Amino acid sequence: MEPAALDECDNTCNGSELEPESVALILPDRATTDKMAEMFKALGDPTRVRLIYALSQQELCVHDLSSILDMGQSAVSHQLRYLRNLRIVKRRKEGKTVYYSLNDAHVEQIFLQTHEHIRHE
Repeated sequence: MEPAALDECDNTCNGSELEPESVALILPDRATTDKMAEMFKALGDPTRVRLIYALSQQELCVHDLSSILDMGQSAVSHQLRYLRNLRIVKRRKEGKTVYYSLNDAHVEQIFLQTHEHIRHE
């Protein structure tokens, strides 16, 4: 069994040609990286991925989503509330019916790019 590789440079490494300080200056602030991590966390749940995929096709109500995903309406509503709080989905009320859709083109592009990446493998 081979020993595990160390995550350190060896004695002959002089680092990259870039200045680490210049990279550190352009890193997003902590609040931004926390929000980004929360977005990826939301995409880390298969049920939410299925919800997002369905909503990438068209605007749907909770009843439609419950049928499509074969889930109870309260479970779907719970997931939609989570996604709405992260601004991944938005809602529109028409009478007593609430319709959900993706919040904007950025959300759709993140999702579609991820889907393409997986299909590319």
